Amino acid sequence: MTSTTLATSDRSKLIDTLKSWFFVLFGTAVMASGFVFFINPYNIVPGGVYGASIVMHNIFPSIQVGTFGYFFDVPLLILSVVLLGSKLGMRTIVSALFLPLVMNAMSWLAYPTQEALEQLDPTQLCGGIINLSDHLFLTTIIGSTIIGIGCGIVVRNNATTGGSDIVAMILQKYLQIKFSVGILIVDSVVVTFGLIVIGFGIGSNIETPEAAGPSCLLSFYSLIAIYVASRVIAFTINGSKNDKLMFVISNGSLDRLKDYIINDLDRSGTYIKSKGLYTQEDKEMIMLVVSYRQTNLLKAKIKEVDPRAFVIVTDAYDAYGEGWKPLPLANELEPE
Repeated sequence: MTSTTLATSDRSKLIDTLKSWFFVLFGTAVMASGFVFFINPYNIVPGGVYGASIVMHNIFPSIQVGTFGYFFDVPLLILSVVLLGSKLGMRTIVSALFLPLVMNAMSWLAYPTQEALEQLDPTQLCGGIINLSDHLFLTTIIGSTIIGIGCGIVVRNNATTGGSDIVAMILQKYLQIKFSVGILIVDSVVVTFGLIVIGFGIGSNIETPEAAGPSCLLSFYSLIAIYVASRVIAFTINGSKNDKLMFVISNGSLDRLKDYIINDLDRSGTYIKSKGLYTQEDKEMIMLVVSYRQTNLLKAKIKEVDPRAFVIVTDAYDAYGEGWKPLPLANELEPE
C-alpha cells in the first residue's frame, strides 16, 4: 500500500470521525431543544433522568432542569463503571455532560427574567410566540418527536446520553430483569414520582393550563411522550424496516429471474440447489432481500418466468452486509 493510499485512508477516517462527533453534538442539541421548548414548560414527565429532573425542578425551582441532569447523570456514569465494569466511550461521556449544559444555556436565552426561568413560564418563552398551553397534546407530540430524533441521531453515532439505560443494565445484571423491562420500570417510577409531586400539587411551580384539566392528567401526556419518543428513536436508528426476505422455489430454470434480479433490480441473492421433500424432484431456490417497493416488481417477474413457482415473502427485520447495513460493533447500541 502506497503512502498516498495510506494518507487518503487516514483522511477518510478523520473525516468520518469528525462527522460522527458533529452528529453526536448536533443530536444532543436537538434533544435539548425538545425539552426546553416543548416539554419542560408544561411539566410533562417523559421518564428517564430528565423526567426526574423536571419533577425535582418543581420542588426546587431555583435549580434548573439541566443542572438536575448533572445530579443524576454523573453518579450513574460512575455507577456504570463500578457495578458494570463499563468502559464508557468518550462520546457517551461528552454527550451526557453536554446535554444539560445546552439545556441550561437554551433556557437562559429563552426566558426574559430569572423569575420566568424559575417558573418555566410558557407565556414568556421566546416572548410567548410558541406558547402551547392550550394545546398540550400537540406540544407532547412535537416535543417527544424532537427528543426521539435527537436521541436516535446520538445512538446512530455510537453514543448515548447516559441515564435510565445504565439503571436498566444494572437491573439486568444483578436482578436478571430484561433491559426493555428495566427501562419500563425506571420510566414508571419517574412518571409515578411526577404524579405525586406535580399531579397532587406537592411543590408544583406552574399552573396547569385549563385545557389540560387537573394536574394529574399530565401523567397521561407523559405516557404519550414516552411512547412517541421510543418509536421515533427506533425509526431514526433503523428506518421503517420495510425490507422483505423472499424465497423463490421452482421446478424449472430460474436463469431469467437471476438476470432480472442482478441487472434490473441491482440486487443479489443466494442460489441454492434443492430437492422436493415429497416428490424428491430437483428444484432451484433463490433467497434474497429486497426493498418493499421491489417486492411487487419481483413477484410480477416470477409469475412471468414460472407461474407455478412457490414463493415466500416475510419481513426482514434487519439486513447486514454489502448493500445493506454494516454489522454492528460489540459496543454499538441498537433498540430492541
